[in-house]
Amino acid sequence: MTQLESLAAKVAARLIARKETIAIAESSTGGLIAAALLAVPGASAYFIGGAVVYTKQSRAALMDIADADMTGLRPSTEAYALLLARRTRDKIGATWGLSETGATGPTGNRYGDAAGHTCVAVAGPTEKAATLETGSTDRRANMDAFAARGLELLLEVLK
Repeated sequence: MTQLESLAAKVAARLIARKETIAIAESSTGGLIAAALLAVPGASAYFIGGAVVYTKQSRAALMDIADADMTGLRPSTEAYALLLARRTRDKIGATWGLSETGATGPTGNRYGDAAGHTCVAVAGPTEKAATLETGSTDRRANMDAFAARGLELLLEVLK
């Protein structure tokens, strides 16, 4: 079992036991978090939906986050990740929202973050955000690490 599968199974068990649901908004992980959660049998009991919010255009269209909502914020920060987690939770109608926003590589993003930088956030009855810096320029390895950190953060708040 891969790390993502193992983490997703733990998340699924906790959400099912608590009778709670999750909605996902991902950026640089490209859907890996949602895919891991959906790979667990019985996902329809807890997984409501999600989106890959990779650009300004998708942020506006899928999450209804306008330029005015971004005043004082920039992507790839904990504050933005929390906004995205709250918005996906509210729009989809889940107990929890989980978001990820970062720079997978091989280069950094337009906001000045180096490859290997991500911020993940969970919004629900409890809120928490975290930053991960892998120091790697390996795009695929960073995608996996970012997705794992998102699931780990969700586990932390589900304890």
